[in-house]
Amino acid sequence: MPTSEIYNALATIALDEFADVVVGTRIISLPTGDPLKLRLDIIDGSLLDVFISTSGRYSYHWERRLIGKGELYRHDNAPHDSWRYVATFPKHFHNGGERNVEASFISNDPEDALREFLTFVWRTLLGMA
Repeated sequence: MPTSEIYNALATIALDEFADVVVGTRIISLPTGDPLKLRLDIIDGSLLDVFISTSGRYSYHWERRLIGKGELYRHDNAPHDSWRYVATFPKHFHNGGERNVEASFISNDPEDALREFLTFVWRTLLGMA
């Protein structure tokens, strides 16, 4: 499935199933017009970016530093040597900051992974995480 179709499906899930958290979506494109990532606008003013490549790389990145929270959360599978100790390597989770890395058990299916991550966002915003 082309990346643009994946991003459109994920945008629909975000708006339909997480409308109390996600207030907007847009696909960010490269100058060539090819889709780069899906950006979700979160109700607290933060941003969540989803990047999925045709090679299998992915990143689900919730950026809260820009709203003064000083936090970021990211599931990704970039094989950084620094995280070889993580049991799920190359999958790993940046929990609150770049250096706070732990195992990632997010689904390999993009739709399920987005649901899992947006549930985490929802719980964090409600103070339940």
